[in-house]
Amino acid sequence: MTHSVTQPWITTEDESREMMALWPDVFRDFMHGAKISRVMDVDKCITRILQYIIPGGKETRGLTVPYVYRLLTSNDQLTENNIRLTRILEFCVEMLQAHSLFLEDIQNEYYLKLHTDLPNWYRDYNFLSWAIRDDASMLEYSFYYLIEKHFDGKKCCTDLLVTFHDILWKTINNQWVDLKSTNFGTKPRNQDLFTMARYDSIVEYKTSHYSFLLPVIAAMHFAGIKDPEMFKQAETILLEMGRFFQVRDDYMGCFEESEVVGKYNTDIQKGKCTWLVVTALDCATPEQRKILKECYGSSDPEKVERVKQLFIDLKLPDRYSIYEDETYNLLNEFLQQMSPGPLHSFFSDLLGKLYRRDKFEL
Repeated sequence: MTHSVTQPWITTEDESREMMALWPDVFRDFMHGAKISRVMDVDKCITRILQYIIPGGKETRGLTVPYVYRLLTSNDQLTENNIRLTRILEFCVEMLQAHSLFLEDIQNEYYLKLHTDLPNWYRDYNFLSWAIRDDASMLEYSFYYLIEKHFDGKKCCTDLLVTFHDILWKTINNQWVDLKSTNFGTKPRNQDLFTMARYDSIVEYKTSHYSFLLPVIAAMHFAGIKDPEMFKQAETILLEMGRFFQVRDDYMGCFEESEVVGKYNTDIQKGKCTWLVVTALDCATPEQRKILKECYGSSDPEKVERVKQLFIDLKLPDRYSIYEDETYNLLNEFLQQMSPGPLHSFFSDLLGKLYRRDKFEL
């Protein structure tokens, strides 16, 4: 008998408080068990990283783990120790996300939020890139260590390690693809790179796997799920939901105010491979393609506005609305084909969160 949970895609304050109440113990145990304190200065670095990442994160991905676990397991398995282990998995999910963001920060300017005391020479690109990679490597070691330590001897341990390794590998590979598709206003603008196939690859492996698939699959492994069909169904619908989320994020980042979406979007300035530019190139005239070639990837405000106006001229808001409705209907059809069960209700609730919402952050 599975446990009944009523709130979808959980991010409740109570669960978040319980998660963070455990963090000091997990952190001390990690620092002592991994013998990091014996390595000069490394303890200070990993302390700064972990204390920045975990208490300061949104926790949306991580908090999915205990929610799905409660859905899938029987009441007699909801022991204090098992709930504690789900929260350790929460931390691991958050660390993997942070690892991915650290590597992405090589492309961005946000890394200095963490290292506010850096001297000017640290801003050198080459040094900064290596520093971020080192920090990311420490994070990678951290979540593997926590899984091996706390799940050793359990049937799910190997499955968890393989899952985290597989998703991390796919994410890293497609961060490289994303990087190669971005010009940052300096590279020659090769519009041939902006294809829907490339966009789908970036979204699936860079966003969908660690944002949507990882927390659910991790919870399924810990709950002892062995049915391959359940994993196949979960992967199919979660990856499509991940694409649904990313397309919406691309669209809102361009056409909504930063106060609405919760961040300042610079996809046009950076020349990112987004659903908008791929769709625009697919239906643009030769003259319109010239405008994109001249303006897309430039930080010049006038050129940014020319790109946005071109998107409007090409009726991309209407095309997005059609995509949103068609994808919503497609996902609903898939849900109707699924057997009734706890995951079915979870997916249905999640789809409701994604569809026609002004803001859904990960």
